[in-house]
Amino acid sequence: MMKTTTLEMNPVLLQNAAFSNEPEWLQTLRNQAWQQIPTLAMPVFAKINYHSWPLLAFTNQPVLNVTVPESIQNDATGYQFASLGQLVVKTALPDELAAQGVILCDIGTAIHQHSDLVRKFLFQKAVHVDENRLTAVNAALLNGGAFLYVPDNVEVKAPINLLQVQDSRQAENFVNHTLIVAGENSRFQVLQRSETLGETANPAHIMVEIVAQAGSYVRFSALDSLGETTHSYINRRGFLAQDARIDWTVGILNDGNTIADFDSDLVGSGSHTEMQTVAISTDRQTQGIDTQVTNYGRHSEGNILQRGILLGRSALVFNGIGKIIKGAHGAKAQQENRVLMLSPKARGDANPILLIDENDVIAGHAASVGRINQDQLYYLMSRGLTKDVAQRLVARGFLGVVLSDIPVAEVRQQMIALIERKLTNGQGTE
Repeated sequence: MMKTTTLEMNPVLLQNAAFSNEPEWLQTLRNQAWQQIPTLAMPVFAKINYHSWPLLAFTNQPVLNVTVPESIQNDATGYQFASLGQLVVKTALPDELAAQGVILCDIGTAIHQHSDLVRKFLFQKAVHVDENRLTAVNAALLNGGAFLYVPDNVEVKAPINLLQVQDSRQAENFVNHTLIVAGENSRFQVLQRSETLGETANPAHIMVEIVAQAGSYVRFSALDSLGETTHSYINRRGFLAQDARIDWTVGILNDGNTIADFDSDLVGSGSHTEMQTVAISTDRQTQGIDTQVTNYGRHSEGNILQRGILLGRSALVFNGIGKIIKGAHGAKAQQENRVLMLSPKARGDANPILLIDENDVIAGHAASVGRINQDQLYYLMSRGLTKDVAQRLVARGFLGVVLSDIPVAEVRQQMIALIERKLTNGQGTE
């Protein structure tokens, strides 16, 4: 079984990734992306040297004899969609939503049953194939994911939950792509949960495109807890038309090395995004997270809030980029990047960047990297708490500004539980 640290242009990879009886337009998209891969540069993540990571260590072998363990079946309870690697475990859209025209299915089914709709938006708005080598890889080798479409003027009150599990019980490629399309004036909430089953060293490529059409409002939450042997590239993008809004709340709680790219393009006038990220790095883990908002539309508004915690000998870099394009009169761009160090051997960076090409705007940023407040720690320990417990409480309070804004109680509790696990397991690794 061949695995390499650099992508070998073996056509078997392309053949194994393809869905059965793919339409011609998708075959063309794959082939064009495949041809461009060698000519495109890897994306830049400032202060993160990730080029030796095995992000392109794909296997040429097909996946055989996949079974779904009871643990995954149990985890799928409460989710409307669940997948294990390339296998769809569950699709359960309520009848009343289907009657309103809502579509939820795996990406392979979508390209056959809703081909025209998928073709209109896949790699057309939020992400483009030729942005860099990794976006081209996702287009060429995507082998799983989900498709969600909410029609014009439809409001979905209950959150739509997606569980997408990387199957690392054997060597298997995980190139996952989720496409979410919000019709005009639609409103809904989505939770995406990504995790790993097994301990085989496999890369994970996770991409999400949200196309928010005029007047729509999407609340998107993500909880990532990929395994220690997984090197991951995560790319979540939003395209916002006039008066559209996307609120992002993302928890990067993986155990392996991660680079992540979270972007929102405020194309329409009056469009608005709130981008909130929580990240915890432990042991010798390295994570680099770029979050960018680009204001194209007049009176558009984009706010970035990033908070991270480091333990052990880990590294975490936040790069926040606010970009206002000429002509975006009345635009607003604010960001806050803060990192809390719980270990003297960890390395944290918070880098705010403002790129402004218009006068009539409001923009600002704040950034800090610091150690735990000793007065808070002393106070808690004076009340009988151990140092480890006191540190976890202070850390929870530090992240509270993001946690309190999560709109769904179940999601909030899941994120708190994952944070507690990371903090507990990360202590004592210095």
